[in-house]
Amino acid sequence: MTASERLTDLLRLAARAAVVIHDPANMFYLTEGYTGEGMVYLTEEKRIIVTDFRYVEAAEKQAPDFEVVMTDKDHPAYRCLADLCAADRINELYFESNYLPVDEFEKLRTAVGEEVSYTPLRKAPQTLRQIKTPAETVTMRKAGAITSEAFEAVLPKIRPGMTELELRLELENCMFRLGAEALAFNTIIASGVNGSLPHAVPGSRKLQKGDMITMDFGAKVGGYCSDMTRTVALGEPSPEMRKVYNTVLRAQAMCEAALAAGKNCFDIDRLARDYIDSQGYAGRFGHGLGHCVGIDIHEDPRLSPSCHEVLKAGMVITVEPGIYIPELGGVRIENSCLVKENGSEPLTTARKELVIL
Repeated sequence: MTASERLTDLLRLAARAAVVIHDPANMFYLTEGYTGEGMVYLTEEKRIIVTDFRYVEAAEKQAPDFEVVMTDKDHPAYRCLADLCAADRINELYFESNYLPVDEFEKLRTAVGEEVSYTPLRKAPQTLRQIKTPAETVTMRKAGAITSEAFEAVLPKIRPGMTELELRLELENCMFRLGAEALAFNTIIASGVNGSLPHAVPGSRKLQKGDMITMDFGAKVGGYCSDMTRTVALGEPSPEMRKVYNTVLRAQAMCEAALAAGKNCFDIDRLARDYIDSQGYAGRFGHGLGHCVGIDIHEDPRLSPSCHEVLKAGMVITVEPGIYIPELGGVRIENSCLVKENGSEPLTTARKELVIL
C-alpha cells in the first residue's frame, strides 16, 4: 500500500471528499519523492500534484504515479484546485489547519466555494509518518552512519584557537564528503561557557584547553534526517565537568536501554530527569528528553513531561539528556534510536565515552 493509499484509508475518504496538502514534508511523504513547491490533491481515485512550470518536470520524474497539473497566470493554484473540486463534485475538503496560514486558507475557501465543507486533517499524515517503513529505516540508518562517521573524522581537526564556526564548517564538510545530501538542521557547536546554551549558535569564540565542546548535528539522506549529539573535552576537563559528563552519559544509557514498544513517553523522560536531579543537578535539565525524527527533524511523539503517548515499533526517536550550568558550561549526549518490540537500535553509533583531545 502506498503512502497516499494509507492516508485515504485512514481517513475513510468518502466518494465526494478530497484532501489538499501544502506542507512540503507531507507532500514528499505522500508522493514518495516530490521535493518541489505547490499542492497535492487526493481523492479516492486521483493523485495529483499542482505546481508551476519550475517544478513540472521534477514532479513527473519524482512522482511518476501522480498526474501533474501546471498553474499559470490565468490558472493560479487555488483556481486549479477549485476546478478539480468542481470536476469531482467534492463536498468535503480536508486541509492542514496546523500548517496553512489563515490568510491562505481564506484564499482557498474563496476560490473553492462556501458550498464545500472544510475539515481539519488534525495531522493525519504526520500520524502515518510516525511508523517508519523498512525502506525508510534503511535510509535513516544510512543518514545515521554518515553522521556517526563524520564525528570520528572531525576529531583530529579540533584544535585550540579554531573558532566554533570553523569547527561547524569542518563538521558539515565531513558529512557532505561522506554522502550527506543536505544538513538535517543548523549545526550546534557550543564550547566552554557557551555549553550552557542548549541551542547555542556557533560563533567567533575560540576553542581553549579545558573546554567541553558540544556538537549537535545531523545528515539528511533521501529526504530523511539523522540527529546526534556528542560532547568532547579539549584537554583535561575540570572535576565538576567530568562529573556532569558522567551523569549525562549514565542518564542517556539508562533511557536508551529502557526504550521499547509499549513504553510511555512520560516515564522514559522521568527516568532521566529523576536520575539527573538525584545527582545534584535539579533544574539544570530543562528540555524534553527526546523527539521523533524522520522527514522533519522534530516529529511527534516526544519524550517529555507533557507527553503520555505510548511508543510503537518503527518509531525513530532521540534520547538526549543534558545538564546546563550558566558560567560553567554544559554536556548533552544524544542518539537517534529505532524503537522495536523488545528494545531499540541506535541508528547513530559513534562512541559515547568521554573523548579527551
